[in-house]
Amino acid sequence: MFVIAGGTLAIPILAFVASFLLWPSALIKIYYWYWRRALGMQVRYANYDDYRFCFSYRGRPGFRPSILMLHGFSAHKDMWLSVVKFLPKNLHLVCVDMPGHEGTTRSSLDDYSINGQVKRIHQFVECIKLNRKPFHLIGNSMGGNVAGVYAAQYPAEICSLSLVCPAGLPYPTDNKFLKRLRELKESERIERIPLIPSTPEEMADMLKLCSYVRFKVPQQILQGLVDVRIPHNEFYRKLFLEITDEKSRHALHENMSKIKAPTQIIWGKQDQVLDVSGADVLAKSISDCQVHILENCGHSVIVERPRKTAKLVLEFLALVHNTENNKKLA
Repeated sequence: MFVIAGGTLAIPILAFVASFLLWPSALIKIYYWYWRRALGMQVRYANYDDYRFCFSYRGRPGFRPSILMLHGFSAHKDMWLSVVKFLPKNLHLVCVDMPGHEGTTRSSLDDYSINGQVKRIHQFVECIKLNRKPFHLIGNSMGGNVAGVYAAQYPAEICSLSLVCPAGLPYPTDNKFLKRLRELKESERIERIPLIPSTPEEMADMLKLCSYVRFKVPQQILQGLVDVRIPHNEFYRKLFLEITDEKSRHALHENMSKIKAPTQIIWGKQDQVLDVSGADVLAKSISDCQVHILENCGHSVIVERPRKTAKLVLEFLALVHNTENNKKLA
């Protein structure tokens, strides 16, 4: 009996080890599936004509504003799970895969410029009727660029806005990453973009670029992360060129003066991708704006400081709510 019991126990252990060694990408997908399930996030699809959006959600619309979360370049809806963990379960949360990413439709005919993505996200919002009343919008990096432009173009739909290390600005302080990008674009060597790794070594370099905290990631996990991304790298290159093109590169900067909603800026002080000086640019142009600079934190604020990010967002929402109530009583 002990032999049988030991053998039964060994099967799932061996399966796990085999998955880790032979199919690390599958293990990563299972990990996200389990984490979504543990946090109560349900995956659904919404269709706008022949276009399909994939999103996850938790809770239902209620007294407090719903929260829509837009992820960054080459990421997916599950990147928000680390923050969702620290948000109340009675909040209505929606995390959507951005156009062309993960489960959302990818088409060579689609417009992936920032304005094109804003239009798609508006279609998604209408599909799920999120704009029945104003909601809180939060965006990270590329998603921050889209979120800011969305708030400028659809002001009646947004009650408040959080931008986490947003793209779309002319940054007063240049950095090595932006200089490197200019060199690559001038030489037309787009296959070497640091944010589009093709090997475990390049993945490790990208993690170092994006994070101030030095995560010790096993080689097999690095391989799994690359394996998951490689089938999409051609799309990522096309998208990257689109969002760094002239009509998208400074889209947030061109629209920031139109943002009327109370706005929160969260930025990692040691961000090596998008310089923290961008926070000051936004603060000077958005009338109702508060800025939080996180020490010892890089571009991956959501991964490095999820608890702090959630805390700042909740405090900001409470402040906006109290301000609105005071206005009504005045």
